Amino acid sequence: MNEKNSLGLDKCFGELDNPILLFTEWYNEAKKTEINDPNALALGTIDEKGYPNVRMVLLKDYGEDGFVFYTNFNSNKGNSIKRNPNISMCFHWKSLLRQIRIVGTAQKVSDEEADNYYNSRSYGSRIGAWASNQSSILKDREELNQSIKKFKDLYKDENNVPRPDHWSGWRLKHHEIEFWLDGENRIHERLKYIKEDNAWKKILLSP
Repeated sequence: MNEKNSLGLDKCFGELDNPILLFTEWYNEAKKTEINDPNALALGTIDEKGYPNVRMVLLKDYGEDGFVFYTNFNSNKGNSIKRNPNISMCFHWKSLLRQIRIVGTAQKVSDEEADNYYNSRSYGSRIGAWASNQSSILKDREELNQSIKKFKDLYKDENNVPRPDHWSGWRLKHHEIEFWLDGENRIHERLKYIKEDNAWKKILLSP
């Protein structure tokens, strides 16, 4: 029989009052068990017509102040977030049969933070941030290839490729985090943390 915590949930939920500590425990386990990209997450935004849009992005940093990802601010997702900063994230780790959903508001990271991450990227990725007019319509693939060549010619020094103004990061400032564990016969286990008056409240949810 599986060991349970004080709430009657699997021991993997622990006894932690801070969801970031529990996220860290689960994330570190996923790094050991997921075949590819344990930092991959589904990002949910709302477009200009009010429709939800979801796409995969990569988590690049997190902490008590939120969860960070980077993108072209002129892309569809970037424009959606500028219009409506209320966003959500979902991690799903098949190897662990676990999921984490996060809800909050997006805030732009500092220029210093964006520069530090941008400069850690490969030369090709930094060129790509200039060459790709993300989400725009391409006449053909050659149009993109020519744009890449143009910026490689412009920035031949691999150690000196400035960050474009339109490329930066968003930090999801979380106020809800839900942890989910797959259960037999679809009787899953769910624990939700909600921030109230600057403190975290734990709530059990029905599967």
